[in-house]
Amino acid sequence: MPATVILEPEDRCCWDEPVHITVHGLTPGQRVTLRASLRDEKGAHFRAHARYCADGGGELDLARAPALGGSFAGLEPMGLIWALEPEKPFWRFLKRDVQTPFAVELEVLEGHEPEPQRVLGRAVHERDFLRPGVRREPVRAGRVRATLFLPPEPGRFPGVVDVSGAAGGLWEYRASLLAGKGFAVMALAYYNYEDLPKGIETLHLEYFEEAVNYLLNRPEVKGPGLGLLGISKGGDLCLSMASFLKGITAATIINGCVANIGGVLHYKDETLPPLSANRNRIKVTKDGVVDITDALNSPLEGPDQKSFIPVERAECTFLFLVGLDDHNWKSEFYANEASNRLQAHGKEKPQIICYPGAGHCIEPPYFPMCWASLHALVGSPVIWGGEPRAHAMAQVDAWKQLQAFFHKHLGGKEGRIPTKL
Repeated sequence: MPATVILEPEDRCCWDEPVHITVHGLTPGQRVTLRASLRDEKGAHFRAHARYCADGGGELDLARAPALGGSFAGLEPMGLIWALEPEKPFWRFLKRDVQTPFAVELEVLEGHEPEPQRVLGRAVHERDFLRPGVRREPVRAGRVRATLFLPPEPGRFPGVVDVSGAAGGLWEYRASLLAGKGFAVMALAYYNYEDLPKGIETLHLEYFEEAVNYLLNRPEVKGPGLGLLGISKGGDLCLSMASFLKGITAATIINGCVANIGGVLHYKDETLPPLSANRNRIKVTKDGVVDITDALNSPLEGPDQKSFIPVERAECTFLFLVGLDDHNWKSEFYANEASNRLQAHGKEKPQIICYPGAGHCIEPPYFPMCWASLHALVGSPVIWGGEPRAHAMAQVDAWKQLQAFFHKHLGGKEGRIPTKL
């Protein structure tokens, strides 16, 4: 008798939501291997597998049955999703078009052999990046190049500007998912997109000011201030926006730097030079992967002090989310130095949440961890860090934390939730 894969919710859900997977029609105690696979928009293949035993009634419930080995082990109901690994080396899991889902093929195979052959059952599980009814609106206003996502319901919502890392282009998946949680979120491009600058050697904060004013003036945004959400290079840009611009109420910084990175940042008659680096501190693994953890100089010493972002000027509340196994740079050190500078100037101590075992690329829940991939500024694969299970747990908690933080400080649902890690 063939096995039946049951999914709850049936067929599809948003990527940041869990799916409950059960298998019916097995024999009591039957050994099976579950395999998940998907192809991204570039055709890259991702796979994960885990070995299980059915219960005494011939049923397998991933919420109750521990995996006995494979891509992960133990009780991990979402392991087949977060443990997906690319067949192509140094390939990062990304969503390029949020208007289409990813289709995850789930297979039940007989036995625990390294390469089980007989397929007992299969199902296709679609994971969306747009909650039903979420509105997507391309923004081409003045110089601003962005995409605005609005919740399905009519009304005015807390507004958030989402600034991505140094990869360039326009990445929408974080903004589209967050809009499904009750926020008006604008994913903002700032280089290597359409008619924007091709590099980050010189950036002007007036561009980001124009984007902030655009979002504040939208009738769907409640104001009086906005939230900022930045990861990596986007993190230091959000710190600069909060420090120099008006209209910012709350900022979440994910593995950001407290100094300006990558190129010169101008605002009116002020200039922040980029933090310098010492290439002699770059390490290379036996596989040829670069570890740049120690490459950047300290923003507390010598000429590099001029790169330190004047966070003491900010009038907003901060949340720092930090991966303690970040190999891109020293995120915990930077968060603590931002906190020290704020408190030294009589400002509120920011909330800093540190995640043991989490790497640099803290994405929305269930994104497969990227341990190493091409770094746009370095020009070769670099180590991002992270241990898969700990990183997956961190992503779930960080997603809850940033939502609670924005709801509390931008209006809407109240709440600060205790970190579970």
